[in-house]
Amino acid sequence: MNTKVTTVLAGVAVLLLATLPATAAPGASAVPGTAAPGASAVPGASAAPAVGTALGKCGPGRLCLWPKPDFKGRSWTYELATTDLDSCVALPAGASAQSLAVRTGRPVTTYQSEECAETGEFETYPGRGTWVPQTPYEVRAFKLWER
Repeated sequence: MNTKVTTVLAGVAVLLLATLPATAAPGASAVPGTAAPGASAVPGASAAPAVGTALGKCGPGRLCLWPKPDFKGRSWTYELATTDLDSCVALPAGASAQSLAVRTGRPVTTYQSEECAETGEFETYPGRGTWVPQTPYEVRAFKLWER
């Protein structure tokens, strides 16, 4: 490669790195519009929430759902050991979630419908550290998948 081109490319890389925030969360993408290795490609989902949003507490092996955006309110927590795989699980009657964390290692589909009907909104999120500070709809039920 031409020495001038190499020098210009190196300079552009240094400028790009200098403009990135120094406090990017581990696993989060430092460049807008790109996904970090292992991060979710689902809109609104990320390995870490936006700057200024604290992660909600959600232990390994769990699915946690919060009634309000940004992991606020009292969460509902589900574990693989006590949740049937491939079965529709409704949140408590009249309840809905607007933020979630998937730490199960299994994909999770969330549903707007209490019956997991696909006529309403639904979205599948990968497991192992997907944090969603604001879901695109109110979640009323979910399914944990075998894989």
